[in-house]
Amino acid sequence: MEIITIETPALGDRSYVVTDGESAAVIDPQRDIDRVYEVTEPRGLKITHVFETHNHNDYVTGGLELARQTGAAYLLNADEEMFFDFQGVRDGEEVKVGEITIRALHTPGHTPTHLSYVASDGQRQAVFTGGSMLYGSVGRTDLVARSMADELTRKQHASAKRLADELSDDTTILPTHGFGSFCSSAAADEQTADVDPKYGVETSTIGQQREANLALTITDEDAFVETLLSGLDAYPRYYAHMAARNKVGPEGIDLSPAIEADPAELAKRIHVGEWVVDLRSRTAYAADHVLGTVNVEVGNSFVTYLAWMLPWGVPVTLVGDTAEEVAEAQRQLVRVGVDRPAAQAAGGVGSFGEGLDHGSYRVVDMRDLLKAINADEELHVLDVRRNDERTDGGIAGSLHIPIHELPRRVNEVPTDKPVWVHCASGYRASVAASLLHRAGRTPVLVDDFSSQLTELDFELEYDAA
Repeated sequence: MEIITIETPALGDRSYVVTDGESAAVIDPQRDIDRVYEVTEPRGLKITHVFETHNHNDYVTGGLELARQTGAAYLLNADEEMFFDFQGVRDGEEVKVGEITIRALHTPGHTPTHLSYVASDGQRQAVFTGGSMLYGSVGRTDLVARSMADELTRKQHASAKRLADELSDDTTILPTHGFGSFCSSAAADEQTADVDPKYGVETSTIGQQREANLALTITDEDAFVETLLSGLDAYPRYYAHMAARNKVGPEGIDLSPAIEADPAELAKRIHVGEWVVDLRSRTAYAADHVLGTVNVEVGNSFVTYLAWMLPWGVPVTLVGDTAEEVAEAQRQLVRVGVDRPAAQAAGGVGSFGEGLDHGSYRVVDMRDLLKAINADEELHVLDVRRNDERTDGGIAGSLHIPIHELPRRVNEVPTDKPVWVHCASGYRASVAASLLHRAGRTPVLVDDFSSQLTELDFELEYDAA
């Protein structure tokens, strides 16, 4: 039995291909299924089954389309309410994939109908845990409905115990979430996983999790519920659209380039309030950009924060230095249901921004900010970290607006002085700075780490969680 991991670091998720060398099953595939074919076709594998651990909240699945294209069976919990035909499986049922046996285990918690899948070839055993048991943690339990969070958290605790009780210590655990995903209830402890030397990705076992996973080390159910629920903060707003989209059966995708927009077209789109997103680095954007654009640097955090803040349904135009970075942004967006950019442009700001109004703002570090505060410079400080991050201490007198709330709360930011904006690493602050500039403020981007707040002895204040 060979297991191949397909990572999607931009969403903090993993998909898997499990094979006996001829037949293959795919677990929780992302929507850009060409990445699955890149794994299976060179090996000559026939995809016979596609499994979903649950109806996903954080991405549009590629499972149904993959099954349609390959003729594979598409398997979900028989109790899932979907608007298309699929092969239902229940707790304890087994499916043969060539020489591999895959057994379904009902592990509710992340969702009520969540399944884990135990794969075995008689020598090796692995369990695909989806959003159930993660590395050091478990999937969050408040995504279906906040009113169900207590009930689902108790079920999540029982599900983790079931996995630990029924599976041997050497069983490999392969979750879908937990690698930066907001579907995780807490950050996984890196000490609970080892790096697989063959594939260079973290793996873990039931035995390792027995010693370190919070669902197994906190044995009292009430204490576990209190711990888990108290640690949950906001999750991306686009999640509200994902489960519904998956229920109706997502169609295939089109990753061909969008229409090219010249500067006049970009100006029109900015004028009517559409989002023109500049994908260039935060420092390049700060030095020179088209006024009215928003800077969301393409990378592993791109789609989470853009889709979180973007008003759902508003057209998005992508601009950048190269066609490659535009294509990467388009691929990331399609995974969360933004099917097509309205337009695109490459060639750098000197090309797509020719003849348009340009702007710039300063980029500084935490030492510069501390010097400015100590010198009593005229400024405001805006902290755009999440609420749970702010509890570690915020700069005394600073304004706190989490980045995902800034588009609707930008009018709370004063206009009378420059606004020095920071986050934990500079990435979210760069997005916030561009939003502030678009809204007529004078931002200063603090491109530095919030760990400097204590190391440099800033005067801090502490908010309640």
